[in-house]
Parts: sequence; structure tokens; C-alpha cells
Amino acid sequence: MSANEQSTKGETTVRHKFKNLLLMLLLAAPLAAGAPAAEAMETEDCLGCHGDRDAVAASQFIDGARFDHTAHAEMGCLACHETVSDAHPDDGLTPSRASCRDCHEDIYQEYATSIHGANASCADCHNPHQVKSPTEVSGYDMNRQCASCHDLSDMVSTHDEWLPQAELHVGALPCIACHSGSKDYAITLYITTRQKAFGDFDLADRRQLQELAGSGNIEALVDLDGDGQASLKELRIFNQKREYKNLRLAGMMIPERVTHDFQILDNRWDCTFCHASGPEAMQTSYLAFPEDGGTFSRLPVEQGAVLDALYGTPDFYMMGATRSKALNIVGLMIIAGGLVMPVGHGTLRFLTRNNRKEH
Repeated sequence: MSANEQSTKGETTVRHKFKNLLLMLLLAAPLAAGAPAAEAMETEDCLGCHGDRDAVAASQFIDGARFDHTAHAEMGCLACHETVSDAHPDDGLTPSRASCRDCHEDIYQEYATSIHGANASCADCHNPHQVKSPTEVSGYDMNRQCASCHDLSDMVSTHDEWLPQAELHVGALPCIACHSGSKDYAITLYITTRQKAFGDFDLADRRQLQELAGSGNIEALVDLDGDGQASLKELRIFNQKREYKNLRLAGMMIPERVTHDFQILDNRWDCTFCHASGPEAMQTSYLAFPEDGGTFSRLPVEQGAVLDALYGTPDFYMMGATRSKALNIVGLMIIAGGLVMPVGHGTLRFLTRNNRKEH
């Protein structure tokens, strides 16, 4: 074989090997690209450590039951911590953390222009691993968030300068009802356990109510016919049952659409914003039941039933709105009885006026 032929054969062999190598690299590239995704951490993997109090620091612990009820759980951990790899935590890298603004730009802008914007961050009020919708959290929990910065006794003293029964108002309304532009108000009733002191109570938890309900749903404690609504009659039966003597219904007027434009609104100085008879918001109500994971489910209450203090909610009374049909009838009877004597006497004198003239 000549030198030229050997050279040509060598070049062919080299080109052939190069093509084979290039082909192998091209075939391996998609597999390499897909490997991290296939081995990436899943939410269950993350909670395997972060859901165990003994495995991580207290600040890194995540309550899996509470997290599972959030919208963030549906997205998964990697949606906010995208740099976490399958080698975490052995890789020694600090996971990235998404900004609330990345998804909630409109809320961020609204909050930034409020009176709170420069004083607190989103995480100061919201735990991203426990966030809930307004209808899933109690008004008392809402106020606990505010109380982390605003001392309750100071707030009562400040409001007492102009607001009658300030302590009652501060305890019966979520702060956001007056200090934000939140909308769609409705009265929400909570089942409470009465303590020794008058007016001192705690929210009944899931375990307490489940013990009373036995193997049934806790909603059946009130919704006796299972029609998905609490009627005035069912509320009356609940209030009068001996077994439930330590349980009472406490109500709060809560917005269903919450805004973050914290401010002092002029129309909240007007008592009729809450204390007005007849508005639909004052007649629309729900009964909240505690769920596992710290949330609440809601059972609709018969329209207007919540405003009947005698039969519906004896521990809930909103001046100017609450009514009792039975007391209305009794009141009319008293008024009618009071008119019998003067009207009857006047009528009798009118009919006998001629006889009196003759004498």
C-alpha cells in the first residue's frame, strides 16, 4: 500500500471515529439535560426533612398539614426555591428564595403605597408555608397578626377616645374591616368554648367538636337535616342542647375580599357602616368549622337568621341590625295594650257626649 493510500485510509478512520463520537455526544445531550429534572427534589422529599422538627432548625420547620392547604403547595417547593438540587443539602449551597412580588405584583404595588408599606414586609404578616384565603382564616387570627406589632391595650385606649365600647369593637371586628378597603362583608359565626369569666372564650378546635360528633361530620352538630345550611330552627336547637352547654356562637363581620391598602377611611367613622338595619351584608352569614391544618370551612346560615338574638345567636348582637320576631310581637302587644285604655276611654266619652250635655 502506498504512502498516499495509507494516509487516505488513516484520515477516513479518524473521520469515522470523530463522527461516532459526535453522534454519541448528540444522543447523550438530551439525556444529560433531562437528568436533573428527573432527579429533582419533590415536595415530599423536602418535607421528609423540613417536616421533621428533629431534623432541621426551628426556623426551617414546615408543618406539612398546614402547607398542604395552601396554593403554594400546589405549585411545589421548587417554584419558589428553584436552585435546590437533588444533592441538597450536601452541596452546601443556600437555596434561592422567590420574592412575593414575582407572582403578586398588583398586591405588592397596592401595599407599597399604604401606611404599612415602609414598616413591614410580606413575610412579617404572612408565612408563605401557611397562607390561607380570607374565608379560611378566623377574624381572631387576623387580629393576632396585627397584635404582633400593635399592642391590644394601646389600641383600645386609642380608639376609646372617640369610639363607644372600644374594647368590644376591637375584639369583635378584624382590624382590616375598618383599616382597609376590603369588600363583600358577611357575618361569620365561630363555635367557642366558654370559660369561667363572663365573655371569656376560646375557639373550639377540631378535636373538641369531633368528640361531640362521634363518627359523624362536625357540621352535623348544627346542620341536623344535612341540607348544607344552618336554619334558624337548627341554631335554636344547638343553643338549647344540654350537651353543648359550654359551646356558644360568637360572630364577627368579616370581608371576603381583602385588600392591602391599609389606611384610615373616612366612612368608617360613620356608625351606619356596620350598624344599619336591613343591609344584605348584615343578613348574609356563615357558620365556620375548624379543619385539620388550621383552616376553616363554612356552612351557609339561613338568610337573616343570625340577626335573631333570641333564637339564633344569643351571644351575638349588632345594635341597629339585630332583630327578634318574637320580641317584635311582644313589643307590639305591649304598645297595643297601652293604647287600649286611652283609646277606649276617649271613644266612650265621644259616644256618650250627648248624655253628658243633657246633665
